[in-house]
Parts: sequence; C-alpha cells; structure tokens
Amino acid sequence: MATRDGSGRVHVVAIGASAGGIEALRNLVGTLPESFPAAVLVVLHLPTHGTSVLPQILARAGALPAVQATDGLVLEGGQIYVGPPDCHLLVDNGTVCLDRGPRINGHRPAVDPLFRSVADSYGPSGAGVVLSGVLDDGTAGLMAIKQAGGTTLAQDPAEALYDTMPRTAIEVVSPDHVGTAAELGRVLAEIATPLPPDRPKAAGRGNEEHLVEVDRGSSDSPQPGTVTGLTCPECNGAIWLDESKRVETALWTALRDVAEQVDGAREEGAV
Repeated sequence: MATRDGSGRVHVVAIGASAGGIEALRNLVGTLPESFPAAVLVVLHLPTHGTSVLPQILARAGALPAVQATDGLVLEGGQIYVGPPDCHLLVDNGTVCLDRGPRINGHRPAVDPLFRSVADSYGPSGAGVVLSGVLDDGTAGLMAIKQAGGTTLAQDPAEALYDTMPRTAIEVVSPDHVGTAAELGRVLAEIATPLPPDRPKAAGRGNEEHLVEVDRGSSDSPQPGTVTGLTCPECNGAIWLDESKRVETALWTALRDVAEQVDGAREEGAV
C-alpha cells in the first residue's frame, strides 16, 4: 500500500463508488471494527427510481450498522449512512441533508457533492475515499477534502473492477493513502476518532456547494461546441454540443450504466 504524509484524526468518512463499487465497499466496511468511532457516509451511483438494498448489504458485510440516510438525521459515530436513490447526500455541521438538485456528473446521488460538504463542515477531521468506478466523479470532491486539510484515500486501480475513478483521483489529487479496499479500511480504523459533541463547522462555502457545481453556464468564457437550442431539464441551462467528445462520452456513459445495473442486480440477488 502506498502511503503519503498527511493523515490526521478523522471524525467523518465519506466514501464514493460507482461500477464495481459494491464489492469494494463490502471489503472496506468488513475491516472496520465494531468500536469504529467515526461516522461513515456512502454514495454509490444508483438508478434514479427504485429502492436500494445497499444498507442491508453493508450491514451484513461487517460489524457496523448501516441505514439509508434521511434528511435531518444527526450523525453518530460507528454508523454507516447510505445515500438514497435520486437525492444528493450532504452533511451540514453534523446533520444529514438530502438535496434534489441537478445531477452532477450525470448522477443523483453523486460523489462530489458529498465530499465537498464534508470538506466544508469538517475540514481537517474529514476523510474521503474513492473506490471502483468509471469516469471521474469524486476527483474534484477529493481535492476539496485535501485542500481543507482532510485525509484522502483511493483504491488501488489494480484491485478495482473499474479503475477509472480511483486512477483519475490518484493522478489529480495524489491521495494520502492508496491501497486495496481492505487496506484502506484498516487505515481508517487507525485514524478514526469519535465525533466531537459540538461538531464545530469548518470555514468554507457551507451548504452552497450544489449551487457552485451547476453554475457552469454563467461563465464569461466561451462554451465549447455549438448551442443546440435545448435546455437541461435539471437546471434549465443551455445545452451545448461538443462534437469532439460526443461519441466518447456516449460510449463511457453506456458502459457505466450497464456495469452499474449488472453490479446492482448481482448484489440484490444475494439478499
């Protein structure tokens, strides 16, 4: 396992995964001890509709209880909170916030909003983990955690079923720790500490993160490609067509969606 200097004491752990992520999540939470004192928040890319059985899967995988996050829930140490379908999972000063804002990186829930909210609320006492998946969701959020002084971790791409998410995070962020999912769980067990009773809020943008994320069309710099005359049903912004990336993006999106559906169906069949 590659380790870099910079791991502090962690109150809250945010974990993000996409295709192939269920197996990685099971391996990671399976190494967390029953006495694990920090709160754990999990976002896995999910279909917009339907229900998720991920809390049951993770509860069976290790010693910690796992529940689907609900709006307004107060975080407790030694608990796993799973983002529900069709909502971004955020935290604000020790409280769960579910947000129905526009999709980020094509997803709701997405990883980056969770990571950024942890960076804003917990600063140096937050940690972010990027696991298996395609494309780059989680990289920007992991950078926010690093810039806030938190601990950053990524799954070894050689172990990940789909290595693009962790590989991109490693190349861009240079995480503090890179290892197998089980190794990352053991690192977290070593650096975790109980949530403070007052949960002081770190300096930052607070709960505006999703507004910053979707404000991509307001820049004065020219947009790539040509305007289509259509608007996004999520944010009502103009849709631009970049011919140079259209085919590649479509292929990656199709691969990601198929992989996530297969991965989820396999795990749900095991319940």
